[in-house]
Amino acid sequence: MERIQSALAKARAARDRKMQGSKPGAPAQIESGPWHDLAEVVLDPRRLEQNRIVAMHPGQSAASFDLMRTNMIRTLRTNGWTRVAITSPTPACGKSTIALNLAFSLSRMADTRVLLIELDLRHPSLLSIMGLEPGPEFGGMLASGVLDLRQIRRCAPNLAFAVSSTPIASPAELLSATRTADLIDEIETRLRPDVILFDMSPMLVNDDAISFLDQVDCALMIAAADETTVAEVDRCGKDLAKRTQVLGVVLNKCRYPEKEGAVAYPE
Repeated sequence: MERIQSALAKARAARDRKMQGSKPGAPAQIESGPWHDLAEVVLDPRRLEQNRIVAMHPGQSAASFDLMRTNMIRTLRTNGWTRVAITSPTPACGKSTIALNLAFSLSRMADTRVLLIELDLRHPSLLSIMGLEPGPEFGGMLASGVLDLRQIRRCAPNLAFAVSSTPIASPAELLSATRTADLIDEIETRLRPDVILFDMSPMLVNDDAISFLDQVDCALMIAAADETTVAEVDRCGKDLAKRTQVLGVVLNKCRYPEKEGAVAYPE
């Protein structure tokens, strides 16, 4: 946690210096720095919609994600948090789809810089969901232990993603390594995101997510209606609560559209 607090302090100090340097009436300056130097990619809106990514623009389709975003950002700001793990009890609950929609929803807040990092390294799926060709290898960069910002792409002025196209066979050891924690800290310090979303592996199928949870501030659990059992939600919730703060449970794949995406926040 000391590494996290140090990175946060540096990022906030840098943002404070930038704000203090802005004077009313001064000519607008073109922003520069590592974030703005990230390679940009153009996403196909039709492909995104086909894959249930609907939060790029405001509207009824994005309403549930916007509500989730508002509740989340309020909690993060109140506690000074930036790192959110998104996981599920078992596979096929839709956690990656939720993570990507939430990232787009957050990025529509003009003053919020969002970084989505894929750490489900056994089954990376974000490239496919976004309709992009294989190329970036964030998992491979972590394995190398050397920071390479070319593995991080930007698809909007304030939304970037770090994804992989090649699975890693045994990622738990990698995710628990000190050098991985150091790399994530360095990424946060250099890119200065306001929110980092981590798309983690399911909790109950291996120890990958557990290996990294001490590096996040809080977690959001995605459950699938009519698929995820109460026992699985309970077990996953208890495992999460032992290691981080639990934001709540998102009910996905609900047969009743008005309830899909509902979030149950713990008391």
